[in-house]
Amino acid sequence: MQELLHSLLVSISLLMILEGVLPFLAPDIWRKIMIKAITSSDFNLRLLGVISIFLGLCLLYFIRG
Repeated sequence: MQELLHSLLVSISLLMILEGVLPFLAPDIWRKIMIKAITSSDFNLRLLGVISIFLGLCLLYFIRG
C-alpha cells in the first residue's frame, strides 16, 4: 500500500511539473489557450477530457504491460 501511495504522489508531482512548464516558458500562449478553453462548449471540453483519459490509459497500459 505504501508503494502505491508513493507512486501516486510521484505521478501527481510529475503532472504538476508538466502543467507548469507552459505558463513558465510562454505565459502569453498559455493565456490564449485558457481563453479558448473558457469559451469552448461543454461538449468540446468533455471530448478533450475523454481523449486525454483514453491516451493516458493507453500509455499506462503500454508502460505497465
